[in-house]
Parts: sequence; structure tokens; C-alpha cells
Amino acid sequence: MARKRTPPAPPPPSSAADDRPRVIPKAGRRKKKKEVGPVIEVRHMNRRDINRVWDFLKLSFRDVNAETVEYQRPRSKHRFSEIFEEEGIEQLLFEVDGDIVAYAECSYEVTGSDNWINPRYFEKRDMRPLFVDELAVHPDWHGRGVGSFAMEQLHHLARVHGLNHLVLEVAENNERALNWYKKRAFKKLDAAIFMAAPVDIEPELLPPRELPAQRASEPPPDEESGE
Repeated sequence: MARKRTPPAPPPPSSAADDRPRVIPKAGRRKKKKEVGPVIEVRHMNRRDINRVWDFLKLSFRDVNAETVEYQRPRSKHRFSEIFEEEGIEQLLFEVDGDIVAYAECSYEVTGSDNWINPRYFEKRDMRPLFVDELAVHPDWHGRGVGSFAMEQLHHLARVHGLNHLVLEVAENNERALNWYKKRAFKKLDAAIFMAAPVDIEPELLPPRELPAQRASEPPPDEESGE
């Protein structure tokens, strides 16, 4: 007796989805790693830093000093060296990879014989200031957050020492610095304005003058009388 063959199972019904071409999923895109920027560090200035900090200040204030009456940095390297020896003054260096990108100098009280500060002004107003004597940023690092970090450090120092204001001096025609400070809530307290008025001057020595010609019939002048 012959075996009965079982017919093959019919193929499953096709669907519209099966008729579409298969899409092979693309490999997931890798997120780009965030670029790591330079790291800025702050430390106290040492004696061995005096020479290179002085060179840094000359470079940082070169353009400003050319346009202002009063130097925006210490008057001499000798004076700058003396400041390092004074008590109550903080000198901070801000560095990136060992290079100086900013310098800040501040004091907790009025110091120096040539200081412009009147302490009574602040006492009457219950102001306990941290006096910012210098704040300089390397020209190549403007607009990169260096100044903001330095200012944050100064605010931190003031808070640590129980002081409630930062006080500094800036030339009135240094518009870039003025705008930068105003954006950070600095307000004008008082000002000594340098003023100049033109003066008509005359030379100390009289100009050359033509003398009258000597007549041939006249005798030579008496040398003793000078005539």
C-alpha cells in the first residue's frame, strides 16, 4: 500500500511591509568629545617671579600707559620690588602651562606714602574694602575668561577676610576697562580729574634782530660804552 504524501505547507501570506526593501540600520553616531580648554591656576607670587612679572606688566599696560597721564602700573622696577616686601599686600599670579596670563595685587588696608586713598571716606560709609592696586591680563588672553577668573578670586579673598567691597582706580579714558568693570557692578565713587588748559608761551630768548647799518662817515663806536 502506497504512502499518502503530505502536501507541503503553503507559504505565509505576504504583507506590504515584507515587500519593502530591508533597511540596514546605520551604526550609531559617536558623540564628539568636548574639547578640553586650557587650565588656569592661581598662586602667590614668589621673589624669583619679580623680573618676569615686571616684564609682564610692561607688556600688559604698554598701550594704556601711552594714552594716560598717570602710569597704570608701578612707576619703577625698584618700587615694584619694594612692594613685594610690604606687609598686608597680596600679589597673585594666574598661569596657564607655566605662562603668566594675569596678575592681581591687592591690600587689606591703606599702605604706602604715595597712596591716593582717603580711609575716612570708607569708614563713614561702613565700607570695608579690599583695595585692588593692580589687575592686568595679557593682551593675547583678553576675552577668554581670564579676567573674570581673577575677579572671582579677588571677591573670594574679600569674603574670606570679612570685607564687603572691592575698590580700585581706573583711568577715566580707559574706556575698555571702565566698561568691563561696570558690567561687574563697579560704580564710580569719586574722582580726581586731570585737567589741562593751553597757555600762550613766549620763548625765553629773544629772536635774532637786524641792527642798523653803520654809516661810513660815523666814527667807530666807543667799546667802553658799548655804543
